Amino acid sequence: MIHGSKILVIIGSTRARRICPQVAEWVAKVGRETIAGEFEIVDLKDWPLPMDDEPGIPAGVSASNDYAFEHTRAWSRKIAEANAVVFVSPQYNWGYPAPLKNALDHLYVEWSGKPAMIVTYGTRGGGKCARQLRQVLHGLHMKPVATMVGFRLARARIEANAGTIDPATEFARHLKTLKRAFAELNAALGGKRARLWRW
Repeated sequence: MIHGSKILVIIGSTRARRICPQVAEWVAKVGRETIAGEFEIVDLKDWPLPMDDEPGIPAGVSASNDYAFEHTRAWSRKIAEANAVVFVSPQYNWGYPAPLKNALDHLYVEWSGKPAMIVTYGTRGGGKCARQLRQVLHGLHMKPVATMVGFRLARARIEANAGTIDPATEFARHLKTLKRAFAELNAALGGKRARLWRW
């Protein structure tokens, strides 16, 4: 890993009674224990981005000052400072949440070239959500690692906990896979031979 690398862990859900913040915090904790670098949690609830409000096309923007609105410029600066991004998202109706897609679509060049890691969760682990998200990350020219982590959690457990769970207990059986994904992210950041997904 490049010395001083910064890794953003993005909370992909903004719903009430969400468990995504707890999941993201645990993922970041495992990341800090697995690889060197600065981990920062980014909650999309703290970044209210209106839908498609920028007059220009993000792919045509080269710097944060080129955006029309300060909320977009601030989001641009936040993503630009990262060396890698970990996306943590629930699966909603076989896809991923609209706020996450909107946050991705607000920018373009800021995402380009960055290694990425996808962590999803749901009653079936969120595999459909992960595949869709990976396709979009490729469209943004990001470099998602091969291992996609899918945490399985029974619907009754999600509903019973009203937004509060202990991920370390609930997802203990997925810890090995999570660490493998972080090892791949570490390799991608360090310029070593990394197992990246190829279409």
